[in-house]
Amino acid sequence: MASLPEPRPIIRGEHVYLRATERSDLATFVRWFNDADVLRNLAMRAPMSLAAEEGWFDRMLAAQGTTDYHFVICLLADHRPVGTVGLHRVDLANGSAEFGIAIGEKDEWGKGYGTDALRAICDFGFGELRLERIALEYYAGNERGRRAYEKAGFVHEATLRRARFAGGDHLDVHVMSLLRDEWAAHREAG
Repeated sequence: MASLPEPRPIIRGEHVYLRATERSDLATFVRWFNDADVLRNLAMRAPMSLAAEEGWFDRMLAAQGTTDYHFVICLLADHRPVGTVGLHRVDLANGSAEFGIAIGEKDEWGKGYGTDALRAICDFGFGELRLERIALEYYAGNERGRRAYEKAGFVHEATLRRARFAGGDHLDVHVMSLLRDEWAAHREAG
């Protein structure tokens, strides 16, 4: 009997694709989000338990496809999950959403997978959801994130001075956004 062709991912970049989050992913998320290096640039403070992640999963499922779109970032080469990405606080009436990402597999940092996932979700947000604006926040000191956001075309809008307390210090929070016409021009420029 001939084998079925491998399915083509719906949302994909050059090196990664985005798939739905499954309950079976939760143990991996707990491992990722209990690592201080991974958490350094996220808005999480407390250690993550499997029970807490199960509660989050149920809430995420209720919001999926309405106010939130959450995905697992997987490598096209071997289908291995390396992180999570999402559009949150989606407001279709005003055409806006907030972006969030975490690459949980530290061995995969610095390989461009985050930038690739960011471009893929922007294609989804501006294309499928017909958004006008996608915004994000990043903390002072997250230069790797800032470079990825700029590569994807995001523009600095504001600095919220000393708005985040982490690691014993108050950090600036930077706000960036990408508009539909900027996304189109950035895609056209390659």
